[in-house]
Amino acid sequence: MKTPLTLLLAVALVACAQLPDRSVASAEPEYLRAHIEFLASDALRGRNTGTSGYDAAAEYVAAEYRKLGLVPAGDGDSYFQQVPLREHNLVKGSASAVIETADGRTALKYPEDFMMSPDRNRPVARIDDAPLVFVGYGIVAPDFGHDDYADLDVDGKVVVWLAGRPEAWPTEEGAHLASGTQKARHAVERGAIGVIELHTPREEAVFPWEDSLQYLDQPGMSWVGPDGLPNRYFPEIQGAATLNLDAAGFLFDGAPMALEEVFRRDTEQELIAGFPLPTRISLARKSSYRELTSPNVIAVIEGSDPVLKNEYIVYSAHLDHIGVIPNEEGVEEIYNGAMDNAAGIATLLETARVLKDDRPMRSVMILAVTAEEKGLLGAGYFANNPTVPIENIVANINLDMPVITYPFADVVAFGAEHSTLKGYVDAAAFDAGIKLSPDPMPEQGLFTRSDHYELVQKGVPAVFLMTGFESQDPEQSGAEVWQKHLEQHYHQPSDDLNLPIDYQAGAVFTEININIGREIGNSPERPRWNAGDFFGRTFGGEMSAEVEAAAP
Repeated sequence: MKTPLTLLLAVALVACAQLPDRSVASAEPEYLRAHIEFLASDALRGRNTGTSGYDAAAEYVAAEYRKLGLVPAGDGDSYFQQVPLREHNLVKGSASAVIETADGRTALKYPEDFMMSPDRNRPVARIDDAPLVFVGYGIVAPDFGHDDYADLDVDGKVVVWLAGRPEAWPTEEGAHLASGTQKARHAVERGAIGVIELHTPREEAVFPWEDSLQYLDQPGMSWVGPDGLPNRYFPEIQGAATLNLDAAGFLFDGAPMALEEVFRRDTEQELIAGFPLPTRISLARKSSYRELTSPNVIAVIEGSDPVLKNEYIVYSAHLDHIGVIPNEEGVEEIYNGAMDNAAGIATLLETARVLKDDRPMRSVMILAVTAEEKGLLGAGYFANNPTVPIENIVANINLDMPVITYPFADVVAFGAEHSTLKGYVDAAAFDAGIKLSPDPMPEQGLFTRSDHYELVQKGVPAVFLMTGFESQDPEQSGAEVWQKHLEQHYHQPSDDLNLPIDYQAGAVFTEININIGREIGNSPERPRWNAGDFFGRTFGGEMSAEVEAAAP
């Protein structure tokens, strides 16, 4: 007997199959509506990675690919690329942190004083009585003349760093440099065995400690490589924790600089040099694991040119959301993710429908990824295990949380200014009568926070569009729509089909993204990083436009 979920999937597939089979090369609002209404339905229970709801959504996307006649580009002759995942949980009651000062030993309270994530590979991990070294932000950035480890010996020690980075740095570059992965890499390269991050007053003003407690019991997840190790795992780090404001004071007992002065310098953006701390720390934790797989769903529209068809434009969107979470009363609430990211997948599918009969000279890959909400995992796995040669991927157009609840008058193209993609975006927006605006939320560092960034780190130029802060309706402010969405609906149960979804606005947004791909796909030149661009230099992508033009 069919389950209600399976029955709804079957009904949805039939409904989509009965939509008008128009072959015109333009986006249709009703196709977007059909996809969003199914993907954001309660029956899929928030499409959490590793659940039957996500699997039903993946089957739906594969069925759409099949209906359109797209070429499978997953494992073998399948649309599915199975991503091996490891879910990791901190064993309750196992987290401990003890600080030894000249006055004795102090056991910190979990989670009031400190938080700790599970070790992603070791069931039992501990550090005993290790010396501590304060290393500022823990960042090494030659481009900015910055080295927090200068003249410091951290070999065999636990490093202590401040959350964040110097505020004066450009937001996108700064977000990369201040990522946990980059900070951990610098620590390991210098021999550190553990990491302590300090929650700061500057951090508290933006991300209060109390707000983090709601995620305390949520499991973490990683993709697992052929060596059996989780992605971006540093086995040298045997212990790690984040300390709250008051608890951090114990570390600086008798230190050359008082913690209050360190925090003041962070807040006022003054120079902070590191120094050894006179205290020591012991850390311990136990972790449990669950192995699972979840698919990326991948198809290709073959290019029309016999040579350029071997190059690929990748359209990506994440299919997962965050599932079902009990509220404070213990009642389960479904996080449907209508905008985040049923709307992005609907845009992806409508892009495929339009381009299948209007093929650019280059091939187009349609990539629906899993586990974005767990840390860009599906995209990361694909970037490290691409189903076409990575050097043949010329650009990535990412579709993540288009807020299509108002008639937007402008778009923002994150990442476009780093490469020649900006010219393609300019042309596509102009053709749609839509203004291209600068980033209205630079403090968010959004260029580094969605799936495209995994391909950027493989040297692929990328662009990520969002609807802007201007509205065609004089009585409606796009900025207010966005503020309300972020405050009331982002990662909340209210991101559902009760939102005032404007499917015509969705069609315009889709058309702009389609035209970006058309421009790239039919250009004689592949996109290039701009000369001297930070991301182009850092990730060793293709030659910049300026350098190539000067080459003999």
